[in-house]
Amino acid sequence: MLFRSLIRPALYQLAGRDPEVVHDRTLAVLAGLSKISPVLAGLRRVYAVDAPVTVCGMRFPNPVGLAAGMDKDGRALHAWPALGFGFVEVGTVTGRAQPGNPRPRLFQLPRSGAVINRMGFNNAGAEALAERLATSGKPAVPLGISIGKSKAADLDGAVRDYTASLRALHRYADYIAVNVSSPNTPGLRRLQDRGALAELLGELNAEAGRLARPGDRQRTPVLVKVAPDLTEDALAELLDVCSEHGVAGLIATNTTLARDGLHPAETRTGAEPGGLSGAPLAARAREVVRFLHHQSAGEVPIIGVGGIADPDDALRMLDAGASLVQLYSGFVYSGPALVRGINTAIARNG
Repeated sequence: MLFRSLIRPALYQLAGRDPEVVHDRTLAVLAGLSKISPVLAGLRRVYAVDAPVTVCGMRFPNPVGLAAGMDKDGRALHAWPALGFGFVEVGTVTGRAQPGNPRPRLFQLPRSGAVINRMGFNNAGAEALAERLATSGKPAVPLGISIGKSKAADLDGAVRDYTASLRALHRYADYIAVNVSSPNTPGLRRLQDRGALAELLGELNAEAGRLARPGDRQRTPVLVKVAPDLTEDALAELLDVCSEHGVAGLIATNTTLARDGLHPAETRTGAEPGGLSGAPLAARAREVVRFLHHQSAGEVPIIGVGGIADPDDALRMLDAGASLVQLYSGFVYSGPALVRGINTAIARNG
């Protein structure tokens, strides 16, 4: 409640109500806190909840993760576990540094509990993230790294671009998330088609095998992030391709192009181009998770993300078949108390 009623409004007042400025300043504060061990220890005492789970052969201290997009370049890696997260996914990063789309490109719809973004994979590039990880070290929880296609790379060059990111980052990642579902990079979602996805996953898994060091328990697990806008037939086909190529799991879902469920007062902002996340996506994200879980007979681990705004949303996502959950928009609106609330509910119901 303190975050929602006091801290968040103060941040917006200081930033002139620009969501991206608030985002950047918040990351800067958390990056600073990441270097102060006593502060991190204090935050852990307040927010950390032990509810361990093992997924894809990895042990997670709890099943609530930070979704990609919040900390693209890994600036605040050591703060997120202190705020209660059981794993962190950074990115999406690309093979080449890129500025992303023109501003404004981030819009909040608080009455709808939603966010629209058309960021366009703004990031410093895979090599820069690798350098930061080499210097700062990994967080104290599993680290996922989301990789995507550079805008400058055409679809014919997509495999080389993704592979370059994998090569730069594999040694730091507990898992690699392959983002082929963002609506904000032209043509990216075409990589979810059977032929293109099969080629991409085949090469990424082969490269992960080549990069595995002697004595490694296994190659770096590869997960695929899917769009909520796919039909059941398309989801089933995607699942077949992922199974054929040894994908370790799925992340469902990315943002949506749909605009269902917006508050009537926010339809104008809601018309902004980009991907919608937050509460209006919750039901569809659960539908996708439930379908994929059923279609795979529960054999493919799923990270459920989309519209989780309170502990009940998280429990419903787990009931739909998710093994882990991730937060983005819910965290934007409610802060770390949401992470603690979800983990407490999971521990109580587990």
